[in-house]
Amino acid sequence: MEVSVMASSQANLRDTELCGDRDVLGFCCSNSNLNAQICYGKSKICFSKSIGWPKSSVRLAIKAVSQPEPVVSEKVSGETSTSSRKAKPADGVRLYVGLPLDSVSDCNAINHSRAIMAGLKALKLLGVDGVELPVFWGIAEKEAMGKYEWSGYLALAEMVQKVGLKLHVSLCFHASKEAKIPLPKWVSDVGKSRPSIFFADRSGQQYKECLSLTVDDIPVLDGKTPIQVYKEFCESFKTSFSPFMGSTITGISVGLGPDGELRYPSHHHQAKDNSIQGAEEFQCYDENMLNHLKQHAETLGNPLWGLSGPHDAPRNDQSPLSNFFNENGGSWESPYGDFFLSWYSDLLISHGDRLLSLAASTFSDTSVTLSAKVPLVHSWYRTRSHPSELTAGYYNTVNRDGYEEVAEMFSRNSTKMILPGMDLSDENQPNESLSSPELLLAQITAACRKHNVEVSGQNLMISGASRGFEQIKKNLSGENAVADLFTYQRMGASFFSPDHFPSFTAFVRSLDQPEVHSDDLPTIQEEAAESLPGKNLQMQAA
Repeated sequence: MEVSVMASSQANLRDTELCGDRDVLGFCCSNSNLNAQICYGKSKICFSKSIGWPKSSVRLAIKAVSQPEPVVSEKVSGETSTSSRKAKPADGVRLYVGLPLDSVSDCNAINHSRAIMAGLKALKLLGVDGVELPVFWGIAEKEAMGKYEWSGYLALAEMVQKVGLKLHVSLCFHASKEAKIPLPKWVSDVGKSRPSIFFADRSGQQYKECLSLTVDDIPVLDGKTPIQVYKEFCESFKTSFSPFMGSTITGISVGLGPDGELRYPSHHHQAKDNSIQGAEEFQCYDENMLNHLKQHAETLGNPLWGLSGPHDAPRNDQSPLSNFFNENGGSWESPYGDFFLSWYSDLLISHGDRLLSLAASTFSDTSVTLSAKVPLVHSWYRTRSHPSELTAGYYNTVNRDGYEEVAEMFSRNSTKMILPGMDLSDENQPNESLSSPELLLAQITAACRKHNVEVSGQNLMISGASRGFEQIKKNLSGENAVADLFTYQRMGASFFSPDHFPSFTAFVRSLDQPEVHSDDLPTIQEEAAESLPGKNLQMQAA
C-alpha cells in the first residue's frame, strides 16, 4: 500500500470524500477545531462534533492507495483477522508515537479525546506499531496516599486497544511544568512542612518536580518511604490494567528522576534549544544530602570533605570550565574531586537500582518489557572534565567511563535503556558549547552492548527539518543501528501541523516498516453512535 500525504493551512476546507478506488483518511482543522472523517473501503467513521488541538490550524489528508491485488481475509465471529499482514523483519524498527503529556486531565477526563482518536487512526494507517502513554503520579494518586483513580488512563488504553495499536506506559513519579501537572497534592503538602524532601542547589533554590533521592528509604510520606509508595502505585497499576497486560500493553518504563530520567535536576533551567548554557550546579544541598555526605566523609576518614559540596564549583552564569572544572588543574582531578564525584554518582546509580529492582519484582509475572530513561547530556562533552555530565550525576570524564556502572545496573535488573536525542547531530550544535551528542550516544550504546542491555530511542524535539529525521534514520538503520524501537515525541498540534506531519509521514515510509493492508484497520461494526468511557465520542458506520 502506498501512503501519501497532503497538507494545507487553509482554514475552511471540507472533509475529504471517498474518491474512486482510493481509501482516504482525512483531517480538517478550522479555527482550532479538528473535524475528522475516516473512510476505508465501504466503511466510514464520522465525528459528529469538532475535535481540537489547542492553537492548531491545519488540514491533513492521508491517502492510502490499495495494491492492485485484493487482500483476502478470514473473519471469525465478526472480527477481522490480521494474518494477512506481513510480519515485521527481525531487524526492523518498531515505531511508537508519544501521546500528549496532558492526555488525561487532573479530573481524570481525557483531554482532546476526539483528536486523539483521529490521531490514533492516522498512526494505525501509517503503519506505526503503537503509542506511548505518560501516566502521572500526580493524577492517578492525586488526593491521598493509596487512593488511586485510573479511569481516564483506562479509557485511553481502551481507545488504543480498539484501534489495534500497542501501548507503552511511562510511570511518571515526577511533575511536569510543561503540561502543568504537579506532584500529588498530599506530597506537596508534606513538602511544605518538610522541605528537605526536595533537591536544593547551593543558593538554596529547591527543585519541587520530584523527590530527593536521599529520602528513598526514609518514612517521610505519612509514615511510609517513597520506595514503599512507588511500589504500591506500581502494584495498583498492574492490578487495574491486568486486562491489557501483555496484549495491548507490551512495555512499561519507570520514571527515575526529573522528566523521568536518571539524573539530578541540575539542568532544569536549560532550554531545549541549542542556546549556550553553563554546566549548571550540583544538587547536593538539601538537608538529607548534606547529612549523607557528612557521614560518608567521616567513614572514609576525611570529615572536612563532608562539610559541603565543592566550594569552587562555578555558578550557572559563570564559565563552565572555570575553577572546579578547569581543564588543567581543576579540582575535579584531585583526590577530593574523585571523592565527591564518586559519592554523587554512586547515590544516583543506587537510586536507579532501587526503583528498577522494585519494578522488576512487581512486573515479573507479566510479559511486559521494562525500560527506563538515561539522559543525553551532550553539552561540553568535548572537554576533559565533561562538567554538564558531572553535575547531572554521571562521573564521566576523559579519564573515566561513567556509563559502565549505569549499564551494568540496567543489565542486573533486566531493563531496557531509553536514550533521547537521537535526532541530534554534531554539525548542528553551536561550536561554543563543545558539544557532541553523536560521540556521547556512541559511548553509552557501547557500554550497553558490553553489558547486553537493549536500547530504544527517542527524539528530543519536534521539527519539520529533514536533517532531524535523517539523523534518526542513521541511528536506526544499517550495521550501526543502535535501537530496535523508537518512540517519536509527541502527538499534538505541532505534530499534525503542515510543517511537520508530511515530513513525519515520509520518515515512517522510509523506515523498514511492514506493508499495511486494509485488514490491519479495526473492523467497523457499529451501526449507531457509541461513546468511550469518560467522553462522548460519537461515531457512525455507513
